Amino acid sequence: MSKKIAIGGDHAGYYYKEKMVEWLKNNGYEVKDFGPYSTDSADYPDFVHPTCEAIEKGEYDFGVLICGSGQGVTITANKHQGIRAALCWDRDIAKVTREHNNSNVICFAARFTAYELAESMVETFINTPFEGGRHQRRVDKINC
Repeated sequence: MSKKIAIGGDHAGYYYKEKMVEWLKNNGYEVKDFGPYSTDSADYPDFVHPTCEAIEKGEYDFGVLICGSGQGVTITANKHQGIRAALCWDRDIAKVTREHNNSNVICFAARFTAYELAESMVETFINTPFEGGRHQRRVDKINC
């Protein structure tokens, strides 16, 4: 069964998002693009909130969020109780945040991340299972 991926960001992440949508679809994932749909200046919360709401409702398995620094989308996503968004900068971080934190949204900085690395991080993130065990106890304590 194909994993379902929700994706969004802001104008600074637009080109990466477009390439990522195509790459994900070409690799058998079902993808919903929550925008933005151009490089016109855009407010990332307008795209992050619907992306995260769809994940919280169980409509999508994972999320990918992309902005210039990665910070804005990560901060916004983590306002949602059902989201554990992680700002990633290499494959090891993408792997461990899935294994230990059961993160369901990967975020990255289009201005500071090579696109090929972004693909590699997303692939690692999506295909790494949560270890559970002692980590579940910690994840259970995250929400306020």
